[in-house]
Amino acid sequence: MNFVTRRIRKLGQKETYDHFFETLRYAFYVIFHPADGFWDLIHAKRGSYSAANFIVILTILTHVWKLRFTSFLLIDVNWEKVNVFMEFASILLPLAIFCICNWGVTTLFDGKGHLGDIYMGTAYALTPYPLIQIPIIIMSNFVTLEEGAFYFVFNDISLLWCVMLIFMAMMMIHVYGAGKTLLFLVMTVFGMLVFIFIMLLFFSMISQGISYFVSLGKEIMFRLN
Repeated sequence: MNFVTRRIRKLGQKETYDHFFETLRYAFYVIFHPADGFWDLIHAKRGSYSAANFIVILTILTHVWKLRFTSFLLIDVNWEKVNVFMEFASILLPLAIFCICNWGVTTLFDGKGHLGDIYMGTAYALTPYPLIQIPIIIMSNFVTLEEGAFYFVFNDISLLWCVMLIFMAMMMIHVYGAGKTLLFLVMTVFGMLVFIFIMLLFFSMISQGISYFVSLGKEIMFRLN
């Protein structure tokens, strides 16, 4: 009985790994065939959250590796002053806020995508970043300053490719036309700014409230003494 249980468990794990690698490989199809790719990613369930999470983690690590290992001739970064956790947050927070705001805006105007769909599509759209950045990070250490122009060209290509894929992802996920997708992406960016402003205001008020009660407590303790 124990043998059968272990065998079933191993088969289940193998199926899980196979499904993960299959959905991860599908990212290569998505970036070269974005219209069909993003449609099937969501509506035909060709993607997975595990693969999406892996792409996001790889993107974050690539961003940190870029700061650490890119030649100082091309990027002047004082690594000792880099806060790794802040660099992680510089990717994760905009991603989370974008997904929330896009879901909030599109839900009001017949958007078909759920919050999870938006996250998955956006995560898969980030695939070109590590694919291009990792080779050019390595390349940057073997080129001169004049040859570094190729680095900046491919750096821009990786960013523009991601932006284009995010546009296509939102269009396929919400079943919008190009014009409507562009409009709601602009509205999403505006919503992100409003969201950030409200959160900063909220934390500012919390900080002031805590400071007030701390100072009040100190004053009470001073008078009691």
